[in-house]
Amino acid sequence: MVVIDNYVKMFSKNEKPCYTAESGETVQFRTLDCYSGTVKTDDDFPDELDEEESDLATGLLYVKGAEKGDVLVVDILDVEVDDQGVCCAIGGPLADTCEPRTKVIPIKDRIATFNDLKWEVDPMIGVIGVAPAGDPIACVQIGDHGGNMDSKKIKKGSRLYFPVQVEGALLGMGDIHASMGDCELCGNGIEIAGNITVRVSVIKNYQLKFPVTETKERWYVNVARPDYETALKEACSEMRRLLMKAYGWDATDTFLYMSVQCDIEINQFTLPCPINMCIRAGVPKVPGKALVE
Repeated sequence: MVVIDNYVKMFSKNEKPCYTAESGETVQFRTLDCYSGTVKTDDDFPDELDEEESDLATGLLYVKGAEKGDVLVVDILDVEVDDQGVCCAIGGPLADTCEPRTKVIPIKDRIATFNDLKWEVDPMIGVIGVAPAGDPIACVQIGDHGGNMDSKKIKKGSRLYFPVQVEGALLGMGDIHASMGDCELCGNGIEIAGNITVRVSVIKNYQLKFPVTETKERWYVNVARPDYETALKEACSEMRRLLMKAYGWDATDTFLYMSVQCDIEINQFTLPCPINMCIRAGVPKVPGKALVE
């Protein structure tokens, strides 16, 4: 299995691929934490780290056969983390009531220790996406290509679907969190380096507008926009389109179903961090009715 350890600041169609994978191939990505290893002790704080130096992605991986109008499928086979992470108070709704602080959080045998508490970590991938067709997008940002979605549903056992915008897709990922709550209230999870093992494949000629996450129990559409109302409308519109195609229902019945079975959850929104509102709309999986296939 190939191990990739090339780091990029941008998701860009102009980035030279670091490796070319066959559809169906398994690849491991060695990732940095969101601070690129610069925050290591309680005395370190990321106040002078340039935005483009944050959340670097490992990649970019060229996948043979992936063309514009296709879907790139990424099966997350494993997410392994190092033995120490950090959490820094950098933003969020209570930032004005807190002092700048870094807390080092040790992890041993998948158990995190925070003051006098311990819990088992459940690592997730903060940054994962493909290259956009237009201008480069910094890895710290979010868009229709994916990027810094910070969804805790993107973890071992999940499958991701990305609309391919450029030849080869150009996949990158990084910014592992050993643990993170929805919304990432202070701007950090347990930020940590680690290894991500994935299998990549291609679905030809399939329309997706936004990245989709499939878990054991649910389907999620991930959308980022500057405000909640716009993100909500676009996520619901795409979810309804996929449900109508899979279930054979009209628009109104599908919307009624969504009102009783679709949850809207916030991945991340931690002003004053300059990151768009990122939400996920999720519905239960039903046997024989795949939203993407």
